Amino acid sequence: MKLNPHLEVIIAAIICGTNGVFVKSMNLPPTTISFFRLAIPVIILLLYFKLKKINLIAVENKQLMFFVSFLFGIKTLLMVLGFQLAPISTATIIVYTWPIFATIFSTIILKEKIIKRNIYLLMLAFTGTVFIFFNQKISFGNLEFLGLMFMFATAILHAFVIVIFKGQSDKNSKYETIFYQNIIGFLMFLPFIFINKPLPNLLQTGMGIAYGTFIGLVAYIFFFSALKKIKASTASHLTYVEVVSAIIFGMIIFKESLTWNVIVGGLLIITSTYLLKR
Repeated sequence: MKLNPHLEVIIAAIICGTNGVFVKSMNLPPTTISFFRLAIPVIILLLYFKLKKINLIAVENKQLMFFVSFLFGIKTLLMVLGFQLAPISTATIIVYTWPIFATIFSTIILKEKIIKRNIYLLMLAFTGTVFIFFNQKISFGNLEFLGLMFMFATAILHAFVIVIFKGQSDKNSKYETIFYQNIIGFLMFLPFIFINKPLPNLLQTGMGIAYGTFIGLVAYIFFFSALKKIKASTASHLTYVEVVSAIIFGMIIFKESLTWNVIVGGLLIITSTYLLKR
């Protein structure tokens, strides 16, 4: 049965909205969680490539792909740390500043022109970020503030990775792209499965496998499937369901509440990034 492409994007966004739920529920060291997130897509795709007899050595620009994969691994660790320390709702909103940085990086790296309207939207998003940090004690001893800073760094790295992969999108398949964005991080965090004590129990291992499968692979498959049938701009607008679903999951499962500054800041960020994609 073929799904409606709009529904496919919404399903992918809802799956991604569970990111923080998985991280907070596993109760594992961040390096172990990062391993599960990156390893499962790599293992599944290796089996897929073997069955399809796809030669990964033939992929172009492997050095660049490996470098970006390294950054993706760092980004994954920062994101896990952010979700562990900050509320899911606020952390997800901060991550959604990434289109702002993508606009800046696209101008610098891909030489795309930035129009005056987008400069004002960047300023609007920055104002929203200031609102979210408004009642935070600016101290690295404040764990929530530290978590939000990790998410801010996550947004910057995510934007950079997206821009680089965009420049390589016509040279590699979507499955090769997913494989290469995870492979170096998988190798980076592999030793921590044996170093970190205690080892994950059966439930934690099951959750880790589900985390890597759904967040790292299934969500991407739904999203890429939809992109074949609808415009990228339409799909990107629908991804904001992730923010809504993350907030709902945080409120229901972890009894999180939204303060006025988070609501105002979140609306400013989401509005500006939504208009940037139009």
